[in-house]
Amino acid sequence: MKKKLICFTLLLVLMMALNFSVVSAQTYLFEVNKTIASVYINADGTMDVEYWITFTNDPSASPIDYVDIGLPNDSYSLSGISAEVDGAQITKIGDSAYVDTGIELALGNNAIRPGSSGTVHVQVTGILNTMYISDVDEYASFNFSPNYFGKEYVNGSTEMIVTLYLPPGLEPEEPRYHSPSKWPGAEEPQSGYDDQGRVYYRWSSSEANSYTQYIFGASFPAHLVPEDVIQKPPSAIASFFANDNLICICFNIVFFGFFGLIVFASIRGQRKRKLKYLPPKIAIEGHGIKRGLTAVEAAVLLEQPVDKVVTMILFSTIKKGAATVLNQDPLKLEVADPLPEKLHNYEKEFLAAFKKDDKGRRKSLQNMMVKLIKEVTNKMKGFSRKETAAYYKDIMDRAWKHVEAADTPDVKMEKFDE
Repeated sequence: MKKKLICFTLLLVLMMALNFSVVSAQTYLFEVNKTIASVYINADGTMDVEYWITFTNDPSASPIDYVDIGLPNDSYSLSGISAEVDGAQITKIGDSAYVDTGIELALGNNAIRPGSSGTVHVQVTGILNTMYISDVDEYASFNFSPNYFGKEYVNGSTEMIVTLYLPPGLEPEEPRYHSPSKWPGAEEPQSGYDDQGRVYYRWSSSEANSYTQYIFGASFPAHLVPEDVIQKPPSAIASFFANDNLICICFNIVFFGFFGLIVFASIRGQRKRKLKYLPPKIAIEGHGIKRGLTAVEAAVLLEQPVDKVVTMILFSTIKKGAATVLNQDPLKLEVADPLPEKLHNYEKEFLAAFKKDDKGRRKSLQNMMVKLIKEVTNKMKGFSRKETAAYYKDIMDRAWKHVEAADTPDVKMEKFDE
């Protein structure tokens, strides 16, 4: 199958997950009806990638006899790759000559004929050097971009499902997802455990296409993979000049200032994105509103700033006669003895924290917040987070107005993120 080289070297080398796939000739035109991409992060820090890609070839086009699949980097072995088309094994698999980091699948006698459909299934195991240091202390992270094709060869939309499977051993509150780039579906993924007890994040959309580069990612505690597999992000300039294709290098130098700044800003924006303190619950989301949450719990659900949540707790303890403000700055409380009945656990822990010195108080308040977040996550099991958040937004807003009207002192939690 005749193919032509397209120079996208800059974009390919600037991001670990970037890949570009070419199935090209002037008469090639097809639809990608469905793409299922699954990424597995193994306990040894390697990455496995698996695709199911369903093509429908245009009646006027040439047969699809070769498919190039872009991979995160070139740290893979051809012996760790297997593929098939409609159940028939693909025996000729090699490094692609047209994708800087990728493979070429020769469909041979099982080429997808004009007007016909076919599904290509490929598994790539043991990809190295995909884990990077996260901006969050003691976390590792990775990005992944599903395979995509040149826009001139693809018609129509694609039903796309992308699933990231994280290393085994995670607790529900530990993993974090990254906001997907250019994704037409929901930002928040479905999440859960697979049959091997691995946490997964799954994004799906019927509004996707197969010519746009979508980027997904996740972070998790670094101790779940060997320390020596986690690396610093590659130098964009070093990677750029390492490419030995002179034509592409010249092309890239001309446009480096423009494209480089755009891509760099995108990468920095994604890496610097503040991680949500209430991650998607590890279960398939149910339906309906979870009623009965307190205003403080609603604030946690809506991911209000921690200072705001803790100040609301202070307001509730004052209203219930459990505490009296002795000094506003620094904040000092007189805790009632005995405590009133029917205090929530987070209110009791809040008051207990103010009986300690500054260092002990800060640590106790942080522990209180972590427990509160876990409790809200557990209460939301089986309920729709989106519907519940919409229901409680007005309640939380009105509660905060009462806090402001009472001139309640702020409880500062500057160190909580650390």
